[in-house]
Amino acid sequence: MQIRAFLFLAICLHATLNLRAEEKTLRVLFIGNSFTARHNLSQVVKEMAEAGQPGLKFETTDVIYGGRTLADHWRLGTQLIVDEKKVTREAIQAQLDQLEQTLTEKPNDRYAASARNRLKPFMLHLEENRAPWDIVVLQSYRDDGGESPTRYAQFAPRFAEIAQAQGARVILYETTPMTQNAEALTTPPDRAPVMEKERAIAALANQIDAGVVPMSLVASICQTERPDLTLRFVNDAHLNQTMAYLTACTFYAALFERSPEGLALDAVTDIRYVEDGSGDKTKDRDGGPLKRVFSEKDRADLQRIAWSGWQEFQRLRAGLKHP
Repeated sequence: MQIRAFLFLAICLHATLNLRAEEKTLRVLFIGNSFTARHNLSQVVKEMAEAGQPGLKFETTDVIYGGRTLADHWRLGTQLIVDEKKVTREAIQAQLDQLEQTLTEKPNDRYAASARNRLKPFMLHLEENRAPWDIVVLQSYRDDGGESPTRYAQFAPRFAEIAQAQGARVILYETTPMTQNAEALTTPPDRAPVMEKERAIAALANQIDAGVVPMSLVASICQTERPDLTLRFVNDAHLNQTMAYLTACTFYAALFERSPEGLALDAVTDIRYVEDGSGDKTKDRDGGPLKRVFSEKDRADLQRIAWSGWQEFQRLRAGLKHP
């Protein structure tokens, strides 16, 4: 009996050691605005990542400034957080001094105040948190179209250089605020401007060796194949639960180069409530349920569309490398 007990304990210990050997942690930094904040998007991505990658611990940190772009993040010192592993206290203090000067000249600059309030505890706890990021996500907004080079194309490489110097992988999260539909479509969307934008994003990704979450293309495919679905709120210009789910699926594809098809996650909950004076915190901005649970068909379609869009984008960027 003692020998059997010993063997049983040895087997259990061996299994435990193997499990620990398979465990992996990814430290992921999300830099963006409300297109990252809404629906706690990084947490939805975390749930998908951990569900699809057994043994993975997906640790997320968000640096969010509402309505701001990467250029604003640079002004506010977010690059210092990207450089957490080796940034100096002197560099942080210099940024804090600059923010204080900004607030002296513009007392109502709430972004400068928010950045100051973020960087002070960051400096206070710097040594205990020194570790490289594994992944840095750079969200675009209204800075990735129009003039060439775009502001996104100017600032994404600056952040990427810092991230990649410590071994982090960079992911470009391309948002599409101008093409999300609030009503069901009766005619297919125009793909021409979408593909023009995607070629620019692909060229930028190739330039800085970054992964991409190409939501302009993925949204266009969704609008074509499922025109009955809406991708933004009627009473709020932000992505709705459907678009958030579609985005998280595309993140999964970009992070792991694998299809999200078959993942069991079936719900997304927004963080903003209806503004009708009722104080009802169970309804979203359009008066629907704050939490949307997707049908099996909708979940399967959104997962398939995300994978299809990501694959098409990969072919596009490969074509730019090898015309």
